[in-house]
Amino acid sequence: MADFTGLIVSLIFLIVFCGVPISQATDYTVGDTSGWAIGADYSTWTTGKTFVVGDNLVFNYPSGHTVDEVSENDYKSCTTGNSITTDSSGATTIALKKAGKHYFICGVPGHCSGGMKLAVTVAAAAGGGATTTTPSGTTTSPTSSTTASPTTPRTTTTPNAGTMPQSSSAATLSTALALFIISWCLILVFFFQ
Repeated sequence: MADFTGLIVSLIFLIVFCGVPISQATDYTVGDTSGWAIGADYSTWTTGKTFVVGDNLVFNYPSGHTVDEVSENDYKSCTTGNSITTDSSGATTIALKKAGKHYFICGVPGHCSGGMKLAVTVAAAAGGGATTTTPSGTTTSPTSSTTASPTTPRTTTTPNAGTMPQSSSAATLSTALALFIISWCLILVFFFQ
């Protein structure tokens, strides 16, 4: 009877924790259906979005464009040639690995000044404090060198219709696989004792 009770407790544990995701990483498709293109409004696109370490920016674009991560000065002046990273594959995914400001431009002459520039502020994951997005074409400068208090709440926003970000399925799949393996191990242990 004790083996059966242990099995029931283990199954209840698995059922309760199956719905708890390990990671809240989000894939943001830059420009949504417009993609990375001249004429897209990236100021509007960033409004209301909160980027955290672990999220991904997904750039979709046709040939004739690039995605260059650049410094703040190069972003402001649309200077090319000093890129931190660059890609022209047509499907670029940038993993947001560090908190802070990140700047992206199209390195093709005239495209950055035509609006193909994006600035995002990335917050630290798991309680890293409040964050704001910086719309394309505008810059903000901190007035002091202080940082946000750890007790500052993180603002959660709901995207407008048509701008719902796609969730990352990698964490969900990993969680489901781990729970599946653990549940079978528990079942085998309880039935073969």
